[in-house]
Amino acid sequence: MPWPRRLPGWSTALLAPTKETIMVDLPKKKVGIVSCSGEELAEGTVTRLAALKVLEHLRPSDTVTICLPLFLAGGEADRAFAKFYPTIAVDGCTLRCAARGTEMYSGKPAASIVVSELVAQNGIEKPEGLRRLNDGGMQAVDLTADQIAGRVDELLGRHWNRLTGEFEGPVSEQLPVELVVEEPVVATCSCGSGIPIQKVCIDGQSVTLVGLPLLMQQLKVKGKPPSDDTARELLEMVKVYNQVGASEAEAYMYALLREYRTYLVKEQV
Repeated sequence: MPWPRRLPGWSTALLAPTKETIMVDLPKKKVGIVSCSGEELAEGTVTRLAALKVLEHLRPSDTVTICLPLFLAGGEADRAFAKFYPTIAVDGCTLRCAARGTEMYSGKPAASIVVSELVAQNGIEKPEGLRRLNDGGMQAVDLTADQIAGRVDELLGRHWNRLTGEFEGPVSEQLPVELVVEEPVVATCSCGSGIPIQKVCIDGQSVTLVGLPLLMQQLKVKGKPPSDDTARELLEMVKVYNQVGASEAEAYMYALLREYRTYLVKEQV
């Protein structure tokens, strides 16, 4: 049976967007690195080697890799991670494929690094060689890796002291929000950090909504009742991380209100 097209007592004003969308307080425990996948330029090789150096040696506990080809092809876990966590796009040239792809499917990267620009700015020999880089290419790897590590520290609010080889000041790490949810499935990235997703039946179709468990938890913490106003607020929050067409808004609100009511009942058990 299809879902009702309109809830009793709902007016068209309910469909109007709110002036201010409330963003959920999401964990920012790690930083995702999206490196160029181009293989026709030596600079592309530089991006991947630099990212690997950061992931394995410079900041192994603070970073994860996001596979650009899988990301562009629709990898659910990678896109979910990039929507909720800060990302650094590392491109080989000014085409900025990694940065543009990230912005198109998840959100604007928190930082963008272009190897060709770094090479020009620092007077390094142009990188050459696809499988085996020349001296200029290896210098570019080290320089790019240092740039990435520095941006990671900035995003996590830390300062690395090069003389002591340690972080200065207290190291504060925001831990993931503890969730007690039975139904949602967690889409995991390569580091094992998961972004909660939930499958919802909307207008007779099964739709996967990224972040819905966290969003409902946020509303519960604020003491929001399962009402029309709450449904509208939840919809605006969901639209930040998921595509919702204007013609689908009413069906989404009906489904979200139903899911929120169910969530509150389960939390009381």
